[in-house]
Amino acid sequence: MLPYATVAAAESSFNRPLSAAETLWYNYTATKSDYNLYCHNILFLFLVFSLAPLPVVLAELGRWAGIERYKIQKKARLTGKEMLGCYKAVMTLFFLVVGPLQLLSYPMVKVRGFCVGSPSEALLIGISTGLPLPSIWEIAMQLLVYFLIEDYTNYWLHRWLHSDWGYSKIHKVHHEYTAPIGFAAPYAHWAEILILGIPSFLGPAMVPGHMITLWLWIVLRQIEAIETHSGYDLPWTPTKYIPFYGGAEYHDYHHYVGGQSQSNFASVFTYCDFIYGTDKGFRYQKKLLAKIKEESGQNDQAVGDVPVQNFKSE
Repeated sequence: MLPYATVAAAESSFNRPLSAAETLWYNYTATKSDYNLYCHNILFLFLVFSLAPLPVVLAELGRWAGIERYKIQKKARLTGKEMLGCYKAVMTLFFLVVGPLQLLSYPMVKVRGFCVGSPSEALLIGISTGLPLPSIWEIAMQLLVYFLIEDYTNYWLHRWLHSDWGYSKIHKVHHEYTAPIGFAAPYAHWAEILILGIPSFLGPAMVPGHMITLWLWIVLRQIEAIETHSGYDLPWTPTKYIPFYGGAEYHDYHHYVGGQSQSNFASVFTYCDFIYGTDKGFRYQKKLLAKIKEESGQNDQAVGDVPVQNFKSE
């Protein structure tokens, strides 16, 4: 809850007019507690995982010609009933695990600290809910740091989940979908949700920012996960222009290999797989696909039409 009774009081405190964004933030948050704002993360998770996968899911069910050509595993099909079952399973997991965890975690991450505007304003591991708002540049730099921290730590935890014990006891649930769909991005064992949730909160804990930055991080990370599990390598997605970005084709191979896959562990970027040699199978597959396309003269080829080479890291 902001310590200013009016916008004029906030402007007087800063000796300047509030920006349009700051005024909007004031009007929305002035009477809301920090706990209320923190719990917005639950709402965002439900909305993102319910709505973001829909365009591609509907396109697949309708066999839309403009989208169909970009399907990665063309022979793999799920019925509408199977997709709905996946969505229900994920929502059940959210209600029973993710939601309660968010609600209960607030007292554990709440500390007291100094924030501009009020020395007694509550912070969440240093995450501010007050004014002034961070600049776009500051938000962008913090989001980049969050993605890098999450990607590196997720790589090693994901790799551990592909050990004999980790896979058989936990991770095999997520790999039930050898041809993933957007709804299957968070489809996993409850223990995996907790384990792989750690990297997502390391960034905000290590480099705390504003609540807006945290909201954007939660939303963008989940949209990224949905895209990489979509099953479609769409050429117009803006992520195609991000250096070292994995994307749907990259992660789809990981699911297609399945089982004890030792390839493409990265969640966002590809540098860890390249450095530690866990992308050899994928690179071999790409060369083989290119050769088949060249010899056959086909423009589109399903990954499932060629043999899989799954190199173990050395």
